[in-house]
Amino acid sequence: MNATDRTPADLLRSALAADPGRPLVTFYDDATGERVELSVATFANWVAKTSNLLQDDLAAAPGDRVVLLLPAHWQTAVWLLACASVGVVADLGGDPSAADVVVSGPDSLEAARACSGERVALALRPLGGRFPQPPDGFMDYAVEVPSQGDRFAPFAPVDPEEPALIVAGREFSAAEVVERARAEGTADRVLSGLPYDTWDGACAGLFGPLATGGSVVLCRHLERLDEEALAKRIEDERVTATRR
Repeated sequence: MNATDRTPADLLRSALAADPGRPLVTFYDDATGERVELSVATFANWVAKTSNLLQDDLAAAPGDRVVLLLPAHWQTAVWLLACASVGVVADLGGDPSAADVVVSGPDSLEAARACSGERVALALRPLGGRFPQPPDGFMDYAVEVPSQGDRFAPFAPVDPEEPALIVAGREFSAAEVVERARAEGTADRVLSGLPYDTWDGACAGLFGPLATGGSVVLCRHLERLDEEALAKRIEDERVTATRR
């Protein structure tokens, strides 16, 4: 990665320039059998579309707080980088009543209604599917994001020293996210079953691999696998490190 990168969005741009075709996030949901693999280029395209949605349609601006009521999921990873690209604060599992925008999965919609600002709902269905019936009072992400532009430019440059991430109540600037991810990440292919509600989970499940040229096999509901099935996944995915 480029030594001058100061924000997570910088890390993604460097990864895209270096090797756009390499796998970045491979996602499993062991409750549904879903498997999705995103190369750096595919992931960056989702981030660009989501960033445009966030900046243009939701009118989010640097300094705004976006509460993410989402599990460890490939779409959560996309939202984290979209927030970093726009310059808003991504608050993982924060208080929706204090949010300018809330982004909710299907299991947290009632809690998300405490947000008086914009509300976005993710069905978290295989292949990024939409809700059969859109939740009242929410924008359906899967309906709105496909038509967004494939390139993104922020209205204002992202300041690396401004707050970028809140996780487990701890606030990090964009530069701190990059510094810690570089220090703690490895260039391995990491299998992570950790949730995104701690720094360790967010680092293992996204920021560390992004900062160090690695990749992540991100597993939701990993506890449903027995040891034999887990060993097979580790072998099949050529995993070199695990975080559980």
